Amino acid sequence: MLKVGLTGGIGSGKSEVSRLLAAYGAVIVDADRIAREVVEPGTPGLAAVVAEFGPGIVTADGVLDRPKLGAIVFADTGRLAALNAIVHPLVRARSAEIEAEAAPDAVVVHDVPLLAENGLAPLYDLVIVIDATEETRLDRLVRLRGMTPEEARARMAAQATREERLAVADLVIDNDGPLEALEAQVAKAWADLLARSAHHAD
Repeated sequence: MLKVGLTGGIGSGKSEVSRLLAAYGAVIVDADRIAREVVEPGTPGLAAVVAEFGPGIVTADGVLDRPKLGAIVFADTGRLAALNAIVHPLVRARSAEIEAEAAPDAVVVHDVPLLAENGLAPLYDLVIVIDATEETRLDRLVRLRGMTPEEARARMAAQATREERLAVADLVIDNDGPLEALEAQVAKAWADLLARSAHHAD
């Protein structure tokens, strides 16, 4: 099994690369998606979050009120740490389950937004960084996600710098251009991953 860490700044096109790799047959472990799943209605995760933050963070239909919870935790690092202490172990456990269910020769790609920030590169056999200039990322966040330029810049500034991300990269996919160019690069990266996987299995 080849364990790959996939990361990139907000607006770099990480989800698109994940989608393309999944189409080739990679097993994708998406930390963000799992973080949503572990606090769905009826889960022990949601019960633990309610016990910590009170019943006011759940909507009338029993769903976690993300904007309300976000307003609490992003204004107070102590509260954010309390939330992470509940959610992170659950995400790690579920990620490990997905990995354990994968075939022995699988290429398992962990989609980790804050890989560089949290010093997680050593956990993987190799790290792929999706790279795009700040101008490109800013344009995508404003044009495709409806953020104001100020919001987009604040989100980008809260993450690692481009240099910090590239410093942990074993493979870089340049996503500054059109989708067609990205597809060709992902195809090349996938061939590289398969070769490394075969070598890894020896």
